[in-house]
Amino acid sequence: MPEFIDPFKVMTPERKMSNRELARALRVSLAAELEAIHLYEAYADATTNELARKVLQDVADEERVHAGEFQRVINILLKDEEAFLAEGAEEVDEMAAELGEDVGESEDASPGEDESENAAEDIRSIGNLKKKGK
Repeated sequence: MPEFIDPFKVMTPERKMSNRELARALRVSLAAELEAIHLYEAYADATTNELARKVLQDVADEERVHAGEFQRVINILLKDEEAFLAEGAEEVDEMAAELGEDVGESEDASPGEDESENAAEDIRSIGNLKKKGK
């Protein structure tokens, strides 16, 4: 369940945060957005109610936008952030190439597009486990 932490517990309120401190604070916010995405998508995958599924996925997608906003601000605050992220991406691309994986553009749906009906069936969730009797 939610745990609302006091972000200023260890900081002196009389001063403003440095860019490094702000980036650290934003990483906590980024983590919260990622956790929300995880939660809402799990609920969406676990329901057979189409309206609820659609609303939950829409909210999850909004959280993905928020995550992108936080990451962009972190990238601006910390000039070396994008280089570290790019290095990580390159490492994954190298590993994928070793395995013969295609690392081209993602074939996932564009924001706002519905996933195919079969994609939901591939996700092991409470709803489809009951349906398939597994």
